Amino acid sequence: MNTALALTITLVCAIYAPISLAEQPRPDHFKGQQAATLSEAVELFRNSNVTLQKLIAGELTPAVMVEIHQLTYTLENALEKIHSETTLLKDVLEEVHLGSEHMDFAKVEHQAKRYLETATTLIK
Repeated sequence: MNTALALTITLVCAIYAPISLAEQPRPDHFKGQQAATLSEAVELFRNSNVTLQKLIAGELTPAVMVEIHQLTYTLENALEKIHSETTLLKDVLEEVHLGSEHMDFAKVEHQAKRYLETATTLIK
């Protein structure tokens, strides 16, 4: 009898615990800094990572956690822009690849210049 009661209580707690956790208030959400260009995204990414590194090197207080939370929005925005731009970059590189297979000199020259223009932004 006691085992059945204990199992019932455990089951009820397991069912309702996630509901209780879901009702906890979440911190306010922020937009973060936006990047209009790949160059801006790389700069935001670089600077935000330096800031994050400094923040975690110190004591993690509630105020620091709020700063980190806000910073992650900027990092996510930067990564999203970098991802979209590098997806396009991959397509341009594929054009260079295909052009080189077919000995299409004009295509390779044109697409390689486009590729390098964007690629150098990533490695500056």
